[in-house]
Amino acid sequence: MTSAIFGIKFNTGHTSNQGDDRSDDKGPEPEALAVGQVGSKTYAFVGLERMGGFFIFDITTPTAPLFVEHVINRDLAATFSIDDTGANAHTGAYASAGDLGPEGMKFVPASSSPTGKALLVIGNEVSGTVTVYQINEW
Repeated sequence: MTSAIFGIKFNTGHTSNQGDDRSDDKGPEPEALAVGQVGSKTYAFVGLERMGGFFIFDITTPTAPLFVEHVINRDLAATFSIDDTGANAHTGAYASAGDLGPEGMKFVPASSSPTGKALLVIGNEVSGTVTVYQINEW
């Protein structure tokens, strides 16, 4: 799916914007997961730790899941490099690259949301950012 969406930038890792540097490892590395109901439908939100962003699947009928959308808050044109071996070194515009490495997700139902709309909260390990998305009905 990442190849169809991003072309030569598919399976990019979270330490640089070099395309297809993950296919020989774990691909986009789907890791984070949240499930929630919006309106009458149930959705699975699957975070891609290396590629970034998340997939949305309508799983109202679990035996027939439907792909809805891929959402990403990452600039794949930014030039940067992050050394994640412990040296904590970086070069380039990594701060302007956006959210890197979604690690954890929390679905907040509309009934518990301060906005009255369902929310998806994502903690991004590499960029150190937290992003809140409002989830509207499709």
